Amino acid sequence: MSSMNLIRFLFCAAFLCGSLLFAVDYPTLPLGAHAPDFNLPGVDGRNWSLKDFDGSKILVVVFTCNHCPTAQHYEEPLKQITADYKSRGVALVAINPNDPRGLRLDELAWSDLGDSFPEMKIRAARNHFNFPYLHDGDTENVSHAYGPAATPHVFVFDAARKLRYVGGIDDSERAGKVQRQYLREALDALLAGRQPPVARTKVIGCSTKWSEKNALVKDYEARLAAEPVGLSPADTHTLEALSKNGSGKVRLINFWATWCAPCVAEFDGFVTVSRMYRPRDFEFVSVALNRPDEQKRVLEFLTKQQASNRNLIFASEDRTALINSFNPAWQGEVPYTVLLSPEGKVVYSETGSVDFAALKRAVVKALDDHKPW
Repeated sequence: MSSMNLIRFLFCAAFLCGSLLFAVDYPTLPLGAHAPDFNLPGVDGRNWSLKDFDGSKILVVVFTCNHCPTAQHYEEPLKQITADYKSRGVALVAINPNDPRGLRLDELAWSDLGDSFPEMKIRAARNHFNFPYLHDGDTENVSHAYGPAATPHVFVFDAARKLRYVGGIDDSERAGKVQRQYLREALDALLAGRQPPVARTKVIGCSTKWSEKNALVKDYEARLAAEPVGLSPADTHTLEALSKNGSGKVRLINFWATWCAPCVAEFDGFVTVSRMYRPRDFEFVSVALNRPDEQKRVLEFLTKQQASNRNLIFASEDRTALINSFNPAWQGEVPYTVLLSPEGKVVYSETGSVDFAALKRAVVKALDDHKPW
């Protein structure tokens, strides 16, 4: 075998092994199958199992999550379905199948929350869920049994807990485009003693984050760590343009310095925010108030932080002129953080350390106001 053929063979073998390693096949529960039992913790502080729904004529099990924009879209429809059908003997329970460690940061671009159990509690409380929301991310054993391909994925069981409908909630995540309400049609039919007119549909949503994907997350993080880190001087013209934005993107700016302890302590949080939202129309810019002769020290810190975003440093000793060129009302204290709309409107600002939960909410809102999808 020639050396070139050997290289090709080894490459193909490595590719095949990698494909086998990360190929996950948990088949979706077939129609007519009995509902697999579960005993899972809910955001309400209690555990839920199949027998808790024995009094319901029909049981809807929805696999959903926090981070997925499609899942988020269907939260309100699911709440409305729960309210509309509760008096008719229909119960609905939601299960988060995702291992939160299987989520890359860029997969959180449409959310301020990940899929951990504590974050599930926050989302359920904030959005007033009227159905149990259960966590299966630790073992995913229940999810393996049901086999949700994506979030959301709906399973409807009759009184004997036989699966009668599996698939999507409707045929479009855009309310104005919906032609078929598959879940409602299935519920109406079963309540009338008929089989659903459509028993199985495709699902549109974010892929289930099985624990096997954790290795892919580590590979992604290694690629992030290898990205180059740069630092450029910012003069008055640069800072004035920075404040006006006009980039077509939501822009987050953090003014900091290596001699500012709170700045240093929170800087990794800004790197995380940058990595989360950069797949969308978003950019993070850091601006160091260090003097120009401290550029080496600043770059060393940024490199250690893996800050591959845009980084600037004051270009001259005339700090007053530089500060005024960005915002004359700013006195120059750091940390100082500003979030700008694409048009340059200030939608969030903080002098001092930021609350990253509040900042992420502000970023998501600004991005959704600009372009939700």
